[in-house]
Amino acid sequence: MTEEDVVVAEAIHKTFNRGHRGREVHVLRGVDLRVQKGEVLVVIGPSGSGKSTLLRCLNFIAPPDAGRVTFLGRTLTGDVPRRRPAERMRYERELRFFRTHIGMVFQHFNLFPHMTAAENVALAPTRALGLAKKEARQRSLEELARVGMADKVDAYPSQLSGGQKQRVAIARALAMRPQLMLFDEATSALDPELIGGVLEEMKRLAESGMTMIVVTHEMGFAREVGDRVIFMDEGLVVEEGPARDLIENPKSERTQAFLSAILS
Repeated sequence: MTEEDVVVAEAIHKTFNRGHRGREVHVLRGVDLRVQKGEVLVVIGPSGSGKSTLLRCLNFIAPPDAGRVTFLGRTLTGDVPRRRPAERMRYERELRFFRTHIGMVFQHFNLFPHMTAAENVALAPTRALGLAKKEARQRSLEELARVGMADKVDAYPSQLSGGQKQRVAIARALAMRPQLMLFDEATSALDPELIGGVLEEMKRLAESGMTMIVVTHEMGFAREVGDRVIFMDEGLVVEEGPARDLIENPKSERTQAFLSAILS
C-alpha cells in the first residue's frame, strides 16, 4: 500500500447461503481493488455480479469470508477474534475506524421517517462521533446546504421527493467527514427526471476531491466523472482501465456485450 492509496482490497471472497435448501452462492471470487486519494472508481456489471457485495465488504457491513481490506493503512480481515480479549478489542477498534471514516449512500435512502432531514443527518455525528447536539445540528445544516437542501431541513421524508431523500442521504454520509464515499446504485430507485440532480451532486462531490467508489449503470456519469472503471461479472473483475477508454473501447468480449446492451 502506497501513501496515495486510500483503500486496498486483496483476494476478497464472499459466499452467501440462498434458497430454502441453503445453496451456497460464491458472490465474490478473489477480487482485488485499489483506490487512491481523490480518485473516482466506477464499478459496472450485470445484476448479481457482486458489485454491491464488494462495497459492503469494504466497509464490513458484510465482512469478507477471505482476503483483507486495508483502509488508510489499517487492515481488517473477515476473521473475528473470539477468544483473546485484546485481539477482539483491536478488531472492534479497527471496525469502528472503518465505519466512521467510510460513508455509504444506499439505493433506498434508509432515512428515519419520524425524523426531519436535519435530525436524520445529525444522528450519526451525535452517536458515533460524540458531538454535542448543537454542534451536530450545525453540521447537518451545513451538509444539507451543500447538497442543495437548505430549504428542507425541517421536512420529514414523507414530504420529500425521491431525489430529495437521496440528497439527504448524501448529506448524512458527508456529516461524518468521511475519507471515502461509497455509492451503491444511488439513482436506480429514482424516477428518470430526478436522476440528473443526484448525479450532479455526486459530480460536485468528486470535483471537490472526495475519494469515491460508485456502483452505477449510468454510463454517462462513468465516462465523464470516473477516473477508472472496473467491469465485474460472476464475482470477478473481468476488465479495468481508464473510464473513457474502457467504455468506448472495451477489450473483453463480455464487457463489449454488456456495454452494447446497456448503451443501446
